[in-house]
Amino acid sequence: MELSCYIVVLLSFSLLCSASACSNGECQLGDKCSSDGDCGAGLYCFDCRLEFSGSKCVRYTVSDPFKVVNNSLPFNKYAYLTTHNAFAIDGEPSHTGVPRITVDNQEDTVTQQLNNGVRALMLDTYDFKGDVWLCHSSGGKCYDYTAFEPLIDTLKETEAFLSANPTEIVTIILEDYVKAPNGLTKVFSKSGLMKYWFPVSKMPKKGEDWPTVSDMVAQNYRLLVFTSMKSKEQSEGIAYQWKYMVENQYGDDGMDKGKCSNRAESPPLNDKTKSLVLVNYFPTVPVKLTSCLQNSMALTDMLNTCYNAAGRRWANFLAVNYYKRSDGGGALEATDLLNGRLLCGCDDVHSCSPQSSSGSCSQDQ
Repeated sequence: MELSCYIVVLLSFSLLCSASACSNGECQLGDKCSSDGDCGAGLYCFDCRLEFSGSKCVRYTVSDPFKVVNNSLPFNKYAYLTTHNAFAIDGEPSHTGVPRITVDNQEDTVTQQLNNGVRALMLDTYDFKGDVWLCHSSGGKCYDYTAFEPLIDTLKETEAFLSANPTEIVTIILEDYVKAPNGLTKVFSKSGLMKYWFPVSKMPKKGEDWPTVSDMVAQNYRLLVFTSMKSKEQSEGIAYQWKYMVENQYGDDGMDKGKCSNRAESPPLNDKTKSLVLVNYFPTVPVKLTSCLQNSMALTDMLNTCYNAAGRRWANFLAVNYYKRSDGGGALEATDLLNGRLLCGCDDVHSCSPQSSSGSCSQDQ
């Protein structure tokens, strides 16, 4: 046989072996795969075609810092993966009978998001059909073709998660266009979530630390709700978002490399009278194909930029589109990095020693 034939045979054998090197849940992060079943725990088979050819095992779950390290620190000493427009789910059927003409931002149900480690949900609330709905719209009005579902549906999913997970805390951040008197209060009450409500009166007002997570769990204060409408703190007891946190610019303007500035409604990022820091990293128009790149190295770079802009404070909330899409670890790994930096000054929460404090990294860091 000619040398060229041997080379072809060897290359074909090599590719065959490479493609079948692992299967049945044995494939690790970055390994080639043909189905989700090939990948190990916390991984799924995904094709980030702009970064690599073929499908590889990438992450879809966030590490729980309360379990990896501890829950004895203040709430603002942890980081929480946040889904931008958590309700705007690809494939969500119309609830109005009219085909929806708007974009989506996520691919999982809210229940799946929470089960995978998402701990903060961004929701857009509107008056619609005599109720409160989640909607992608403009001008403060919801329409049949921009509506996703009644708010109560998402809140009931959240209540079911909190009921089934008694040591977890969920934050809801509302872009709020509801004008009906006590409109939000009525829906939250109907959902059964009020028993978890963290009262505004106990929130730090001058940049102090929040209560410890363990104390919040013990008192069952496991739901934090923030609204973009300032008046509702007085009228409905819902915390006005920018009284307690700073937030960077969202959309395309918030993705400029090397820049991290506050959105118009937020105080300056380095205002330390606000104990919480929210970092957005998503484009103005969501595009699935490019999201796996946006949720990878560029995301980590932006977290470092915003750390300096926020007066050397790491983000507590990291908001992204299509949170599972990445070239490997993505937003899940970035959240682990944030928790590592917040909890022990390490690059990964798994490098923190149990009961750790800043600078206490395990030797394999």
